Amino acid sequence: MLPRLVTWKDSTPTMTDHQFEVIGGVDTHADTHTAVVIDEVGRMHGHRQFPTTVAGYRALLAWMSEHGPVRSIGIEGTGSYGVGLARYLRAQGVHLVEVDRPNRKMRRQRGKSDPIDAEAAARAVLAGTASTTPKNRDGQVEAIRVIRVARTSAVKSRTAALNALVGMVRTAPEPLRTQLLDLRNSELIMTAAALRPALDIADPIAATKTAIRRLARRIIDLDREIRAADVDLQVLLKQAAPQLLELPGVGPEVAAQLLITAGDNPERIRDERAFAALCGVSPIPASSGRTDRHRLNRGGDRMANRALYIVAVNRMRCHPETQTYVERRREQGLSNKDISRCLKRYIARQVYPLILESLRIRPPSSTALAEL
Repeated sequence: MLPRLVTWKDSTPTMTDHQFEVIGGVDTHADTHTAVVIDEVGRMHGHRQFPTTVAGYRALLAWMSEHGPVRSIGIEGTGSYGVGLARYLRAQGVHLVEVDRPNRKMRRQRGKSDPIDAEAAARAVLAGTASTTPKNRDGQVEAIRVIRVARTSAVKSRTAALNALVGMVRTAPEPLRTQLLDLRNSELIMTAAALRPALDIADPIAATKTAIRRLARRIIDLDREIRAADVDLQVLLKQAAPQLLELPGVGPEVAAQLLITAGDNPERIRDERAFAALCGVSPIPASSGRTDRHRLNRGGDRMANRALYIVAVNRMRCHPETQTYVERRREQGLSNKDISRCLKRYIARQVYPLILESLRIRPPSSTALAEL
């Protein structure tokens, strides 16, 4: 006798009755964003292109939601072209993941296009290889960052203008060269800025005098701009992280860089070890066979690494407790380079709780984008 076949009742859910969650991937550009949707089992549901406007952001999210509940969206370039989209999606309560660009091996195998890069971003989120929470960029740290970007640009422009001024003075015709050559930089800038403009610039001496005057006045304007930016940074840093400025060896530039590295949502960094890795000061195992050693982390934010190095050097020169530590470690056979590496790791451990304490007590950020 054949066994009786067992059939499922109509009330039993099937694969078609279950609505899969979907994961989005976005490849960002200046004018358009390319989005891809895959479900939680890896099936691709399509790709589309959207403009980089609020209406485009709204349409992108609506299109992804048509395929099912959105679990996460991986975005490539949340700090540049994708910052507007990230702000909008965060205001809508969407879970975001920052995705690095595909590695070169994958690009050689699969080629390069916007849909391919967007699909790679979505699959990185699905596989768990991308799990970084992007920075919010909607609080005091973002204000500090943009002021510092403008200041850094002014400093670079001033250096370029001063180099051009000094070079032009060294090659200037006589007697202008003799008049300006032996002056210090500060005296040279003021003297050159006070030169009378020439009427006949066809003459080499008159043209050189005009160019030197313009360069000197450009330097004075940039000095004024840098001082204004320094005042703005002091005000913002005293509001955002006054405890950080009280640490020995930590000045406004260092404090600003460490806050920028942490972002407006430092809780995305799980602990002080992750913060040390983010700053590139965590030791990495480099053992093999009978060799048991660690090497320096060469990744992370190199500007944050530089900021911690500045603090370490200042403390080695002027901080009594650090100088005692340095002498003890030298007696143990460590070089100055190794000691500074140890100090950078200690400083990262020291500043991490202060950054958390400072940025978690700030007022909540505006959610005006949630109403768009």
